Amino acid sequence: MIEINRQENTIKLSGDLATREIKSAWRFLKKQFAAIAEPRIFLDFSELKSIDSAGVAFLDEIVSVTDKKIEFINVPKQVERAIQAFSTQETPEPEPPRSPIFFERMGDFAVRVYRNSYLLLLLAADIFYWSVAGIFQHKGQREGSFVQQSLLIGVNALLIVGLISFLIGLILALQSAAQLRQFGANIFVADLIGIAMLREMGPIMTAIVVAGRSGSAIAAEIATMVVTEEMDALKTMALNPIRFVVVPKFHAITVTLPLLTIFSDLIGIIGGFIIGLTYLQLSAAAFFNELLTVLILKDVFTGLIKSVVFAWIILIVSCYQGLRVSGGAEGVGRATTASVVASIFFVIVADSILGLIFYFGQPLT
Repeated sequence: MIEINRQENTIKLSGDLATREIKSAWRFLKKQFAAIAEPRIFLDFSELKSIDSAGVAFLDEIVSVTDKKIEFINVPKQVERAIQAFSTQETPEPEPPRSPIFFERMGDFAVRVYRNSYLLLLLAADIFYWSVAGIFQHKGQREGSFVQQSLLIGVNALLIVGLISFLIGLILALQSAAQLRQFGANIFVADLIGIAMLREMGPIMTAIVVAGRSGSAIAAEIATMVVTEEMDALKTMALNPIRFVVVPKFHAITVTLPLLTIFSDLIGIIGGFIIGLTYLQLSAAAFFNELLTVLILKDVFTGLIKSVVFAWIILIVSCYQGLRVSGGAEGVGRATTASVVASIFFVIVADSILGLIFYFGQPLT
């Protein structure tokens, strides 16, 4: 039931403004609007209990047909929500947010870098702690998970690592052969291939292949477990997700990546050897004698140290991207892509730093 009372240019509506009340309310308001000489009319809703969609349409209609300015006053919250939900009147667009200035953007970037670095260090510390503890305490680990992960990360990557390393060695030797032949220095192709593969190309190409192949798989697996709440289920069963899921992968990649790097070094040298044998007419004895005279143990050890560092970077970055996933299947895709990009970026940064540490200022060999 609606009650309408007028006092000067203020009309108070009381009760419920529903469909069945609209017809009588329209006749009454039409007469009152004609009797009011003021240019502004106030509709007081302080005692209006409820309004339905037809009542809101009624208010829109009376506002549009009268030549006077209609203002709503003392609108209860429930009535205001109904008007906002059903009214077709144009509402003023909110002002667009102010674009952040340069220093605000820099500050936001610094905060995000600090927060991500802090979380990454916490995850790395957790992984290293449980990896060392897992060697002595096997409780809470899956039986046979190390062998399974070693097969997935290492053995199944042999073919692609071998093929790419062979082509890299072949291309390096072929590109340098034309220059070396001009100076009668064909034999030095063995030096170039041996040093390049052991110091640089073997570790970094293996790491890039593993980051794209196994790192993405690790990120996708962990992200899927987060999205499907398997990680929460492990916590419910009093199992540490880092120890149960991540540690076997950490042990496996720490062992298999150096082995893959040694395999990559050998296959890359064989690729260079084929060019030396067929294009530069070198004998096998001359090639390998020259190779053994130029290589030193430091080259082997630095390559292996690089491969271990790269393995830890790939695993930690992949796990971090997988654990912070959000947004369902689309989020899993984003986490997988981000893990590959970030892993390769940090591998190259680490390779530059380790190269400076091991070889900066040393005499050329």
